[in-house]
Amino acid sequence: MPLLEHLIELRRRLIWSAVAFLGCFIVAYYFSSPLYYFLAEPLAAVLRETGNPDPHLIYTQLYEAFFTKIKVAFFGGAFVSFPIVATQIWLFVAPGLYRSEKRALLPFLVATPVLFLMGSALAYYFVFPFAWKFFASFQDPTGAGGVPIELLPRVGEYLDLVMKLIFAFGITFQLPVALTLLAKVGILGSAQLRKFRRYAYVGMFVIAAILAPPDVITQTGLALPLIALYEISILSARWVEPKPVEV
Repeated sequence: MPLLEHLIELRRRLIWSAVAFLGCFIVAYYFSSPLYYFLAEPLAAVLRETGNPDPHLIYTQLYEAFFTKIKVAFFGGAFVSFPIVATQIWLFVAPGLYRSEKRALLPFLVATPVLFLMGSALAYYFVFPFAWKFFASFQDPTGAGGVPIELLPRVGEYLDLVMKLIFAFGITFQLPVALTLLAKVGILGSAQLRKFRRYAYVGMFVIAAILAPPDVITQTGLALPLIALYEISILSARWVEPKPVEV
């Protein structure tokens, strides 16, 4: 295909991706209130357990609630449109691949959204309850000095943190896909991954310290699954890496 036709095809795929995201964004904005309640439920459950019968989030700027709905809609739109965008990328790349290359890449295309959902679910259902309970434990309703300490989280800050962590967990769960692809093309091998295992473990905790909030529970909740995924990557790399040719 000539260069001009490649550019036309790329423009077509970008337009379809933008239309898909815009449509998902509009739908997500319409359902932004249920999405907000879903994202806020882990914190609300923790606050109810700590003796707050009516948990709520606050906003301190006039425009904060509106832009929070925009962020929630953007988050929902990106989350839902991701498979469509990935499909458009595949449709652009696939015509330039041999049939054997398509068969080799298709499992990775399927594994990417599955691993992203697994990472997001781990953050929402496991890490959030423990982390929010840890942060809420610093409340002091009685107030030793006569001044109670109560948790009143801002809606914008809370949802920024939640969406950042969900995306962070989802993206870091792509580790097996990235390492297995590198092994498939011969850049890395299972022996190299085993050799650098100790350094990789330290790197996982460094990544968790950068992406997660500054508490041990959340950072450990991200680092330990990354270590498990690294071990899975070693097994999958050993399975797909090119075998040495016997002379």
